[in-house]
Amino acid sequence: MRIFAKVIECGGFAAAARALDLSAAVVTRAVADLEAHLGARLIQRTTRRLSLTDTGEAYLDRVRQILSDIDEAEALAQAAVREPSGHLRVVCPPAFAVHQLAKHLPRFRQQFPRITLELTVPGPVETVHESHDVSILMLGRKPLDGHFVARRLARSEVVTCAAPQYLQRRGRPQHPQDLLQHESLLPPPSIVQGGITFQRGVDERGQALEAVTLEPGMPVLASSHLDTTYAAALAGMGVAGLPSFVVADALIEGALERVLPQWQVLTTRIYAAIPTRKHLPARTRVFLDFLVDTFGGEDRDPWLEAAGCQTPSSWCGAPQGEAALRAALA
Repeated sequence: MRIFAKVIECGGFAAAARALDLSAAVVTRAVADLEAHLGARLIQRTTRRLSLTDTGEAYLDRVRQILSDIDEAEALAQAAVREPSGHLRVVCPPAFAVHQLAKHLPRFRQQFPRITLELTVPGPVETVHESHDVSILMLGRKPLDGHFVARRLARSEVVTCAAPQYLQRRGRPQHPQDLLQHESLLPPPSIVQGGITFQRGVDERGQALEAVTLEPGMPVLASSHLDTTYAAALAGMGVAGLPSFVVADALIEGALERVLPQWQVLTTRIYAAIPTRKHLPARTRVFLDFLVDTFGGEDRDPWLEAAGCQTPSSWCGAPQGEAALRAALA
């Protein structure tokens, strides 16, 4: 079956023989024996080209599926007895790589010392990168859609926060409208066009009980670089909206304080995705399991839970202005 499939793939017996490191006579004989066994001609042979018969076309489709299933079964069996090893390519949003993934990788390395990692951090990641083994995706309201396999890791809420020294100096906002009287740290104005919507509470249909959209003026700091905004917030420059996975440690340590905890701005869902389940190497499988174990694998925000400042609401959608704030997560 493998020889027959390779002959069609390579377009000839001689080319298939070179690819398989066999003699042309062996390849020709194998296909002839297969046809004799089936009692049907699979290939029409001429001096210039090969073509499949109708029977050959139908048979080839099944053969490819059978060979794929055999390869997958062998990979599963080998993975059960072989220590995971090899090179693993991962693509991840920069902020998640810096504030979460990097600090957990030493534990992964300790568990699987024969696996090496290559981490690509290009910016927002919303779909699978076919050139990578694992893609860590962050999505707002956009549905999880595409020809890939994804495992949920967690969700992360954008947290409105500021340094305690700033809040002592300027006061603590009690309503989103109060933010208009505060120094704001935002992405560039071109990104936050359309305003920022705060929502509070949900009814039985999942609709917000109250929503407030702000049209922020020129911020005191406009930056598309999330860690720059984070550093400025820590330094007491103003109020920022930052993902919980970035600010969790600062909230726990008291370096930042959450404001307007009853209100939500944006929630992102975080997934680890792979292009396909077929022939999944052991190194990919154990890395996926590691990520799920590390971040919980549930539709909840583990960072706000750890900081003890969860939003008292079941709301987990993304309000108007999502695209602008999602861009800030880059």
